Amino acid sequence: MISVSTAIRTGQTALGIEFGSTRIKLVLLDAADNPVAQGAYTWESRWENGHWTYSMEETVLGMQTAYAQLASEVFTRYGSRLESIGCIGISAMMHGYLAFDAQGRLLVPFRTWRDTTTAEAAAELTKAFGFNIPQRWSVAHLRQAILNGEPHIAQLASINTLAGTVHGWLTGRRVLGIGDASGMFPVDMTSGTYHADMLARWETLPIPAGAARPAFPLAQLLPEPLPAGAEAGTLTPQGARLLDPTGTLQPGIPFCPPEGDAGTGMVATDSVAPRTGNVSAGTSIFAMVVLEHPLRAVYPEIDIVATPDGAPVAMVHCNNCTGDLDAWIRLFGEVLSTMGVNADPSLLYDRLYRQALFAEPDCPGYTPVNYCAGEGVTHFDAGVPLLMRDFSVPGSLADFMRASLYSLLATLRMGLDVLAPENIRLERLCGHGGIFKTRGVAQRFLAAAMRTPVSVLQTAGEGGPYGMALLAAYRRERAAGLTETLPAFLTRAVFASAPVSTLAPQPEEIEGFERFLARYRKALAVERSAVAQFPATAP
Repeated sequence: MISVSTAIRTGQTALGIEFGSTRIKLVLLDAADNPVAQGAYTWESRWENGHWTYSMEETVLGMQTAYAQLASEVFTRYGSRLESIGCIGISAMMHGYLAFDAQGRLLVPFRTWRDTTTAEAAAELTKAFGFNIPQRWSVAHLRQAILNGEPHIAQLASINTLAGTVHGWLTGRRVLGIGDASGMFPVDMTSGTYHADMLARWETLPIPAGAARPAFPLAQLLPEPLPAGAEAGTLTPQGARLLDPTGTLQPGIPFCPPEGDAGTGMVATDSVAPRTGNVSAGTSIFAMVVLEHPLRAVYPEIDIVATPDGAPVAMVHCNNCTGDLDAWIRLFGEVLSTMGVNADPSLLYDRLYRQALFAEPDCPGYTPVNYCAGEGVTHFDAGVPLLMRDFSVPGSLADFMRASLYSLLATLRMGLDVLAPENIRLERLCGHGGIFKTRGVAQRFLAAAMRTPVSVLQTAGEGGPYGMALLAAYRRERAAGLTETLPAFLTRAVFASAPVSTLAPQPEEIEGFERFLARYRKALAVERSAVAQFPATAP
């Protein structure tokens, strides 16, 4: 077995870099695909000029800061400078809209997955294609910009996701993993390319009077889709300096195709084979169910995307997850601070999450609606965090925490209920993301909400950057002659002996969640009124 120090010195490692909603995080794997070092940078989206966005300047700063932290940890723990890496992979929030001119200049600020400003375009494209086009998808953003007559369209030469954009900065290649590409424009799962018939239909869509038509056909505007394991370029000298301004990291390092956070979540949970699924929870929450066959109908609540190796996936994506709960926990921290108690944030989360285990199964005193932004599944264009309290029921911290955690899962469950007529077989559901770090809490509630056993791997808290690093490791092994498929590689080389915890749903908790969900559905009428009354606070 190769030691960690030897793997680092000889470049037999894999690095995953993920630009998540709240953190830019890096995970380095050794030759045996175990995490050995990390780096992170905290950021958050901003509401500017009618759109949720992140600046490209902070994207670069965050990447450099997190990389420097990882390189420092490598030197401190293993006594080696990080000069070479076996393979690097870039991941980021799926969907959204980054538009560039022919010189690669950004034409408008990044419009993220969180935007709910493209309803007109999404509806038009869904009808034209006979295929659900969510508001988050890049093609919906592009069509809405055309419908709005935005002047940048006349200069448009390419569009991309955040992962594809950063990959291009580092390698000079305009390519994208097929999973992320499937969130830009529908992908033909048989050919592994964009759907040719839908591309042709796009070119026939009418252009409003006074609006510009892009100078290039859509097929040229989109990045080239690539499957997992494909060659996707190498680190250029300019890219090496951008990632590591110290000049220690050397150019020439291979890259795997960049992917979206949905795809990396599937990889991190060994959920890329048919009849497997995963739930990824962070600022947003989404479920991915790998399909054995196409769906029989078009559902506006369900995205059809792809695994990183091109298999069809039914995706339920909810814009809102932990944002409101995080705000409450910060408030509880302030309360403790006024009492002279400075609680470690990680410990505070852990203690409060565990408190939820002592609540009534339906936490009857509280009904939170966790909408900080619009929500496509329930057809909200904006959101206002809402807490309803039943004054006749004695409240408790335990009930509040369980209700808050239930609220993270409620809209997801409503979206998955849409798939009931399809009779989809799901043999395994795996959870990952920060809410699963406290063992046996969110996992237990997810099992009750989904009415199915839920597994959590020991690496669940690592989430997307770990999955991206595994995709980089897969590319490294493919370049060395590996012929296994991605599912086979993950099962054999990574997860065969990985520690895993599985919890089955308890009947009383299933019933309790159903009672909470009934209240939550009713509370959405109040939420709709709140959005109407407080538009200034409801982007």
